[in-house]
Amino acid sequence: MTAGARNQQAALLLDTKCELGEGATWCARSGRFYWTDIEGARLWRYDPADGRSDSFSMPERLATFALCANPRYLLVGLASQLAFFDLETGGTQRIVDIEPGINTRVNDGRCDREGRFVFGTKDESGRLQPVAGFYRLNRDLSLERLPLPAPAISNSIAFSPDGATMYYCDSPTREIRACDYRADGGIANDRVFTRLTDATGIPDGSTVDSDGGLWNAQWGGARVVRYGPDGVETERVDVPTAQPSCVALGGPALGRADGDVQLDTLYITSAYAELDAAARAADTLAGGVFVATLARRGVPEPVFQGAPV
Repeated sequence: MTAGARNQQAALLLDTKCELGEGATWCARSGRFYWTDIEGARLWRYDPADGRSDSFSMPERLATFALCANPRYLLVGLASQLAFFDLETGGTQRIVDIEPGINTRVNDGRCDREGRFVFGTKDESGRLQPVAGFYRLNRDLSLERLPLPAPAISNSIAFSPDGATMYYCDSPTREIRACDYRADGGIANDRVFTRLTDATGIPDGSTVDSDGGLWNAQWGGARVVRYGPDGVETERVDVPTAQPSCVALGGPALGRADGDVQLDTLYITSAYAELDAAARAADTLAGGVFVATLARRGVPEPVFQGAPV
């Protein structure tokens, strides 16, 4: 931990036992938290107003997703394709296949501030080879590959509050990168943003706060770490499970008497995937959703501006 950084403890919210919880997303319109169990091929939804959660079955593994301008739909990144998911009917409408003929699958993704969906893929061979890619689905549903280094496992995709910086990583490298990201989609000045220095943990899913800090879930490290815009650690949240996987800032904060929505609740997904029997028996909360109330505020999640045909 960096000298001078603050830390606190997350608490269990939902013991959902997801095999591979991911895709943490707060919907400011509905006041609900969404996430996915990738290996369970399910989309989950939680409403803090009544404490209830429900889920939707997916036609294949659901790796990532985005809110849409039309609240009836989600843009879903299934293992092999992007599609629209209808929250009312449960139906899907295919948009485009992703990396057909290559042993990869869709992995992490977020919308940029212009309402385009940026996502990456991961190597499924088990060899962690840099054969995957980073892509952008534009508002007209055209797909383009971004000029970024090929990853083995894409993760940590997030955008600064002004949209001018994109963050991303190839998890096995244990470093998070940043690049200049223009409104027209151009990318320049790709660089190292920060390197993990703890003995354990790799960078997984991220989100940003209104001060420009990047919050990163660190798989295998039982922690979420905040880095300032300069890449220096400022805070961390200890999570009572080994494999936190993704984060979102939402609200209202639990226990807030005035009901004010601050986007200051840190939602954290986790997983029991890759734990052997002994580790899983010891890590009883693996696969749950955790929360911590922060002194920071989040930024509303951008929505995808494309629409089903």
